[in-house]
Parts: sequence; structure tokens; C-alpha cells
Amino acid sequence: MIQIVTTGGTIDKVYFDANSEFEVGESLLPELLSESNIHDGYQITGLMRKDSLEMDDADRELVRHTVASSDYDKILITHGTDTMAETAQALTAIKDKTIVLMGAMQPARMRRSDAVFNLGFAWASVQLLPAGVYIAMNGEVFAAGAVRKNLKAQRFERT
Repeated sequence: MIQIVTTGGTIDKVYFDANSEFEVGESLLPELLSESNIHDGYQITGLMRKDSLEMDDADRELVRHTVASSDYDKILITHGTDTMAETAQALTAIKDKTIVLMGAMQPARMRRSDAVFNLGFAWASVQLLPAGVYIAMNGEVFAAGAVRKNLKAQRFERT
């Protein structure tokens, strides 16, 4: 069984009309899982709906506490990409679980989003990787503490 924790981020952003900005909306995760033909073997915990740039240390502590106190040893976390590496680093003290963070560069509601691919990749990663904290994005796995987001290239890279 895998616990999926949603925190918001671009993957869940909604664009309401031509005069508004993107806002984090209801998670599309159940729909994305179904589209990926994943129908069971998980529990979803909707923890927060925030842009990762708005997350602070208290939010990261809530994520850490939720993961540390989980009965599951495999945890998948949906997260905004801008501060995903910081949250991953905050989870590294948890040693007995496989924790994978994932997100999307484009909202899942957009036609050309990487959300479904990233979800499937992260789903496989959390089942195959040994205990530790990882970021799984765009076909690559990065260890927490050794990754950063390259804003200009819009991708993650090893540090």
C-alpha cells in the first residue's frame, strides 16, 4: 500500500479565465491515477493546497510529521516544483521509509502537461527504490540533498 500526500503546486493549478492567474485548486490526483490505470493500492491524504513558493517551515514540518507518523513505508508526495528540493531535504531524517516527491511543470488540467507521465514514473519509483527520500521528475530520480531546480531550463538537475 502507498500513501499519497497532496500539498498543491502547479500540478493542481486552475486557470479560471483570461483575467485571472493560476490558483491551486482541488487535486486532480484521483483522475490522474485512474487515467494511469492505477485503481487501488493507495490512500490519498489531502494535506494542503499551496503553491510551493508559499510553503514555509511550518508547512514542511507538517509534511514531515505526516510522513513520519504514517503507518505506510512507501509515501508519494505531490508538491510544487519551486521548493520541492527544500521539502525533500527536510524529510531526510526519516530513515525507514521510501519517500518520493513529484509534481509537474505544467498544470495537469492543461493539454500538454507532464503530470501523468511524472505520476506514473513516481508510482514505479516509490515501489522500486530503497528507503530514502527522492525526487522523481521527467524520467529521472534524484536523491534529496543532491538536487536543485534549474529555473531557466525548467528541469531538475544534480548538484
